[in-house]
Amino acid sequence: MGDQSFEASDPGAAPGSQKTRKSQAADDAFSKASDMARDAGARAKRAASDTASTMTDSVMGLLNEQIGSGATSAGRLADAMRVAAGDLSRESPLLASVVRTLAGNVDGYAERLQNQTVEQLTKTASDYTRKQPALVFGLAAVAGFFAFRTFRNAQSVSSPPIQPTDQESAGKHGHG
Repeated sequence: MGDQSFEASDPGAAPGSQKTRKSQAADDAFSKASDMARDAGARAKRAASDTASTMTDSVMGLLNEQIGSGATSAGRLADAMRVAAGDLSRESPLLASVVRTLAGNVDGYAERLQNQTVEQLTKTASDYTRKQPALVFGLAAVAGFFAFRTFRNAQSVSSPPIQPTDQESAGKHGHG
């Protein structure tokens, strides 16, 4: 009935043309809403992508700083090893020589590490793994073995019980 009163208000309109105009207006509104939703989705994707890129850049920057800090620490370790080798040279010249050699290796490692980025280290590790897979697998197996032993030994250490055992409580009550 509402449609008839609408049609009556426009005497020159053909029957059903009001519905066509309403339908067209609804289609236009739906189209605009769809376009707005599509634009909002595109903006959200761009914002998410920009945020992810910024976060990735921040994480990479932090990791690169940590690599630099690690290299500095390794350099300090090499210096400490040299001091220790100097102290050892009086008592054990052979051991002092070994420690000096290790200090030189650690220092060289620190210098190579100092100017590397995460990407460069990843590529180097990947290339080395491709060239020496057996060595990398062997080192991983040794590391796993030591981790397993450490974990197993840590579990076997028992802590004293919180509650007194039956023997302890019987001993306390019997003597008191």
